[in-house]
Amino acid sequence: MIDRLNRPLRLAAAALLAFAALSTAQAQTDAQKQLAGDRFTIVSPFPPGGPVDTLARVLSEGLAKRYGQPAVVENLAGAAGNIGIDKVKRAKGDGHTLLVVPAGNLTINPTLMPNFPFDIQKDFVPVTMLATAPNVLVATPGSGFKNAKEVVAQAKAKPGTLSYASPGVGSGLHLAGELFKQQAGVDLLHVPYKGTAPALNDVLGGVVPLMFSNLPATLPFIKSGKLVALGVTEGKRSPVAPEIPTLAEQGIPGVSVTSWYGLLAPAGTPPAVAEQLARDAAEILAAPEVRERLKAQGMTDASMKPAEFAAAIRDETAVWAKIIKARNIVAE
Repeated sequence: MIDRLNRPLRLAAAALLAFAALSTAQAQTDAQKQLAGDRFTIVSPFPPGGPVDTLARVLSEGLAKRYGQPAVVENLAGAAGNIGIDKVKRAKGDGHTLLVVPAGNLTINPTLMPNFPFDIQKDFVPVTMLATAPNVLVATPGSGFKNAKEVVAQAKAKPGTLSYASPGVGSGLHLAGELFKQQAGVDLLHVPYKGTAPALNDVLGGVVPLMFSNLPATLPFIKSGKLVALGVTEGKRSPVAPEIPTLAEQGIPGVSVTSWYGLLAPAGTPPAVAEQLARDAAEILAAPEVRERLKAQGMTDASMKPAEFAAAIRDETAVWAKIIKARNIVAE
């Protein structure tokens, strides 16, 4: 008797599930049709050659094949990335103009810059995280450091005399150094530069002994012996360079700073289109040849659904806001 009563409920539930699946499939088909209607423009707000540019080109190649239409990359560098970001903000929200951007522009600059010209949550639709890259503390061979413990020991013995370079005040790598100082209980001298390249050049030249950098920028120098990798700023070792220990393994926990890169669309982009683009990006990045291409640059694919990515941006922004305010860091 009970089974007879439950049978209609089961049939109704099955019908609802089937209807939901059909609706989802229809929305996906509609989104694919909309995306197939015009060429793609993928904006990289930084010069060619870096990880942002690499990811933009990987996506452009993949989207062109999927939709059978042109997909071009525009490198619009300047104003700390704001020129390229502004172009995407002003674009039509139809999924054909997209932005590839590093974490700092989304989660650090809104607090760091007093007159930050964007509202990330209102001006854009987060699509997906594309890839992550661990940050690493590196030293010149001439410094004599072989691990992070030795850095801490010297910094405690001679407070304020040991220096580290960064791409600039308020950059994610500067904040990695601030976290390191806080968690290790040491005082290091921060030497800011205008970009990763000049900072890295001075470290390679022995002008500054230490630097927090992202693995893509330093991996070739680590492999050639021009830099010594002292520890990665993640909870676990990187699959790209598993021989490098974490800082936590060396008794310095809580320095978790990962470089990541995301894909955004202009405000007004329909949710179904954003979700379809997230699926497209995930499949493009999962291709074996693409994974090898990213691995060669120290990156790992890290796909997310749009809602998950939006939450990740909000959470990380709150974390950096606390650190920036507590350490009284002001953009130059």
